[in-house]
Amino acid sequence: MLKFILILVVLAIAAILIMAAFKPDIFRVERSALIQATPDKLFPHINDLRNWAAWSTWEKMDPQMKKTYSANSVGQGATYEWEGNKKVGHGRMTITESVAASKVVIQLDFITPFEAHNLGELTLQAQNNGTLVTWAMYGPSPFISKLFSVFVSMDKMIGKDFEDSLANLKTVVEK
Repeated sequence: MLKFILILVVLAIAAILIMAAFKPDIFRVERSALIQATPDKLFPHINDLRNWAAWSTWEKMDPQMKKTYSANSVGQGATYEWEGNKKVGHGRMTITESVAASKVVIQLDFITPFEAHNLGELTLQAQNNGTLVTWAMYGPSPFISKLFSVFVSMDKMIGKDFEDSLANLKTVVEK
């Protein structure tokens, strides 16, 4: 009986490792919201890292979080580093591209609780009734991430936070 259980455990582990091996080498999480404002009115809320405190869900997860901004918190080269509780961890984001009223690309470097290096991108597309804001995060999926994704969906894990943040941005901008 013990031999049978041991064989089942080995087969289960092998199946999990095989499933992980066939997961994609990259991930992408994306959410969008229509906000009743022009791209020009919206852009400063995403292009100035200090303005994120008013709408980012992660800011609300740890009100005591330690924050450090570069001398210039606006546009390309601006950086923001945080260190907080277990929910927000420790990391840094740097604006690598800033196209007025159109797009902000951010290099995200997570230090704890796990190391990861991804890109975030917020794009603004004018629509008749306002602006479609699309927030995407994407990056490589090393084997450990693939293994993790067998059990937990990255899309489900952070997608809701993107949705909540975009809803908060909508509230802030439409006031």
